[in-house]
Amino acid sequence: MTDIATLERDLLGAIDSAADEAAIEELRIAALGKSGSISALLKTLGAMTPEERKEKGPLINGLRDRVQGAIAARKEALGEAALDARLSSERVDVSLPVQDGPEARGRIHPISQVIDEITAIFGDMGFAIAEGPDVETDDLNFTKLNFPVGHPAREMHDTFFFAPDANGERKLLRTHTSPVQVRTMLAQEPPIRVICPGRTYRNDSDQTHTPMFHQVEGLVIDKKANLGHLKWVLEEFCKAFFEIDDVKMRFRPSFFPFTEPSMEVDIQCSRKGGEIRFGEGDDWLEILGCGMVHPNVLKNCGLDPDVYQGFAWGMGIDRIAMLKYGMPDLRPFFEADVRWLAHYGFRPLDLPTLTGGLSS
Repeated sequence: MTDIATLERDLLGAIDSAADEAAIEELRIAALGKSGSISALLKTLGAMTPEERKEKGPLINGLRDRVQGAIAARKEALGEAALDARLSSERVDVSLPVQDGPEARGRIHPISQVIDEITAIFGDMGFAIAEGPDVETDDLNFTKLNFPVGHPAREMHDTFFFAPDANGERKLLRTHTSPVQVRTMLAQEPPIRVICPGRTYRNDSDQTHTPMFHQVEGLVIDKKANLGHLKWVLEEFCKAFFEIDDVKMRFRPSFFPFTEPSMEVDIQCSRKGGEIRFGEGDDWLEILGCGMVHPNVLKNCGLDPDVYQGFAWGMGIDRIAMLKYGMPDLRPFFEADVRWLAHYGFRPLDLPTLTGGLSS
């Protein structure tokens, strides 16, 4: 009895003072392993008389059960303590900003962003998107659009012409997206309501001009389309695109071969502090050209000008992007500088919508 009580006291004391799970495992082997102290006591039961076994059996089995229970309890306590220490050392400061994942580190180019914004605005007005090839024929780029022979735009120093083909025809890089309007009128019956975004090319290069640039044109052909409709469409576009509640526009007489009458459109702005702000101030800034589709263009596209009429407009996507987002030079648009793109670019998942915001 005295030996069992002493053994139990020593074992339970050692278990309570065990520093880690490895020490607990050593104590378990020392007490309950094949050569352990409690296992040795259990082996002695076989050599005892029935009376001795009846007396000492419950004491030894009770010792074994209590030691097993103490080992399990101490092992659980050490495991919880180790988990608490790990959690404390690996604690995350949730007040720190979350780093962008790989899918959010890229940036949408301002040109792509503005095209999406334009598409969202005119799509809400019921316009479809029309596209055409960058390499055009002289007929579609000039002749059908009422450009007379000898017009400066037909000269080599203004336009990128290719060498004549086997038939003597010189194709060219389109100087505007107006050929897409011609293709649309040739391919479908009115009513027509389309916008034509895309790349265009002119032999020009400085701070506000590049040999390749982007343009969006709009076309409406119907029996009753008029300048009042044109004015409303452009005003609604400017309010939505520049995200201002009120906009004042000025329509000035001008000349384009493919429209009659033709107009330049200015928008009210302020230039104070070297910053352009729309919807306020006393200055004006030209942003686009427009007019009623010339009857000759309608005839060239197989439409009767006595039955149909329409209006069209065109603007530089690069230019309105610079105005809206404060970019002073057009040339970096095409330099592929990732630092510039990181500053002026847009998050790829922030798609522009009229309800969620165009440039949020």
